[in-house]
Amino acid sequence: MAHTCRDCKRTFSTELELELHKDNCGADMLFCEKCGERFAERGATRDGWHYRCPTEDCDGEGIGEDLYELENLRLATR
Repeated sequence: MAHTCRDCKRTFSTELELELHKDNCGADMLFCEKCGERFAERGATRDGWHYRCPTEDCDGEGIGEDLYELENLRLATR
């Protein structure tokens, strides 16, 4: 049975994995389209106005440009 996170829609094979994931997931999570990483919004900005992917060697920036809020993002599976 698959277990899906309500906030980010990620799927986990066990309930334990889902529970551990919930500690790090929230409505303030962002997704970088360039590198595919997910991270907390607070880690992507210093001033609250400009956002940049915190992943080393990634140049993704701007909410709605390269960075998207997870609650507004729909993930497709292949």
